[in-house]
Amino acid sequence: MTQMTPPPAQPGPSGPETEPPFLTLHTTVVLLTALVLGLLVGGLTVLAGVPVAGAALAGLSAAGSTVPVLRSLIGQPREHPGL
Repeated sequence: MTQMTPPPAQPGPSGPETEPPFLTLHTTVVLLTALVLGLLVGGLTVLAGVPVAGAALAGLSAAGSTVPVLRSLIGQPREHPGL
């Protein structure tokens, strides 16, 4: 027995609009880079012999202070009018 499956519905121009993503690509890249830098600073601080609580504070402060810098360094993607 073979069954016919209906073709997938194609959204038309009047179809339901998709909701925007939770985080933009720019925000995701900035936050992930800040996370990696915070982990790096925290790990290096532990290796330097500082207690773990101090290293955690160093990593958190490093990650927090890099967000504004990374936000200005990593530019917003340009909109292409032809696409």
